[in-house]
Amino acid sequence: MNAESLVVIALMLPIGGAVLVAASHSAPNLREAVSVATALALVTAVACLLPPVLDGTEPTVRWFEIFPGLAVEFRVEPLGLLFALVASALWLVSSVYSIGYMRGNNEPRQTRFYVCFALALASTIGVAFAGNLLTLLVFYEALTLVTYPLVTHHGDQEARRGGRTYLGLLLLTSTVFLLPAIVATWMVAGTLDFTPGGILGDRLSAGAATALLALYVFGIGKAALMPFHRWLPAAMVAPAPVSALLHAVAVVKAGVFTIVKVIVYVFGMGASAADFSWLPYVAGFTVLAASVVALRADNLKRRLAYSTISQLSYVVLAMAILAPISIVGAALHIVAHAFGKITLFFAAGAIYTAAHKTEVSQLDGIGRRMPWTLTAFAIGALSMIGLPPTGGMVSKWYMVSGAFQAEHWLALAVIIASTLLNAGYFVPIVYRAFLREPAAESTTHGEAPWTMVVALIATSALTVLLFFFADVPIELARRLAGTGS
Repeated sequence: MNAESLVVIALMLPIGGAVLVAASHSAPNLREAVSVATALALVTAVACLLPPVLDGTEPTVRWFEIFPGLAVEFRVEPLGLLFALVASALWLVSSVYSIGYMRGNNEPRQTRFYVCFALALASTIGVAFAGNLLTLLVFYEALTLVTYPLVTHHGDQEARRGGRTYLGLLLLTSTVFLLPAIVATWMVAGTLDFTPGGILGDRLSAGAATALLALYVFGIGKAALMPFHRWLPAAMVAPAPVSALLHAVAVVKAGVFTIVKVIVYVFGMGASAADFSWLPYVAGFTVLAASVVALRADNLKRRLAYSTISQLSYVVLAMAILAPISIVGAALHIVAHAFGKITLFFAAGAIYTAAHKTEVSQLDGIGRRMPWTLTAFAIGALSMIGLPPTGGMVSKWYMVSGAFQAEHWLALAVIIASTLLNAGYFVPIVYRAFLREPAAESTTHGEAPWTMVVALIATSALTVLLFFFADVPIELARRLAGTGS
């Protein structure tokens, strides 16, 4: 089977899985088996694309032309493959986790949940493999629409309110900022294709390039840069598997992934540093401000949500430095954050399912009753802080090295300060869980259903393995930055 066929298979598998899930709605065991099998098939198809991409080829599939020279096209380049590998692998783990969560909490509308989950992954693969800005925009918007039913899953007033914020902000930013940026790019460059070295060149004045960059950065609302970040904590009304999807697998990763692609393939690494001079301040403010909010949040999912906002802006900050090694760090942090943050949300969901606790102040001694869950949580927390032996340490090392290489002292100061803040809001949770005496009512529960525990152990293991075996992600990231073999 050639690589182009694999691209088509990877794009169509989740859609086919969604159809089969819907058809098996009356047989829950079959429905969940189809979901897991589809996820396994997808990660296999995506993994089979790794050898040709490492050999230097970029499999390309052109579907149809909308306007002369403007087609729906897919091309698998190193960053897109890295994103697709992470998303497909974590969908498999999320599918296993969801079985325990949805059944353990007697969640309604489970078939719709699995269908929308599959469609979200189809959209994510479309974003990852997009060969031009038009294709990326189509699947970017599709991802917003198919995840809306997941955010509003519970159907109550709080869920509907959170869903309105989610949908409103993401559609507002993409319509008001991102779409005009793409149209302007088409008018200036005459193409929307992702091209190594960029497509804008010196066609824009310094002021115009700065304005276009701002349209892209704020138009990509899924990256959650302040002030367009409120959709993300609003979406925490969703079930834990959805929170994991939003924060680790698909939505926010689609945001920072898109920013990286725009900087590398539209503006180009040779872009004037003056055009980017304002971006480290916006990203740095988001990193620190979100960390301060997380520090003060007692609700566990809210604390994790603001942690995500902060961690995403690490990627934007690293890209703004425009140093090759910091670009490697940005790409690696997409992977490291995915593994670490999905572990944290899995743990939060397990705590809710087994103990019905949602606040940090309620977690005294819970690690003694749920040792597997809280140990996994501790590993995810270490990765967010950037300590060994976790993948977060690897990506932060590259970002810090990039800041030193570019002598970007602001970025370095932001990373150091935020690392201390990360420790400030994660370490107390682990301390409470293992070193404080549990409340009397906390002695009546154990671990969550085994499928949930297996899933969070798997993702915490991936977090540690990324520290020791990061060769493939690093190689793909280096090829993105133009420093690979």
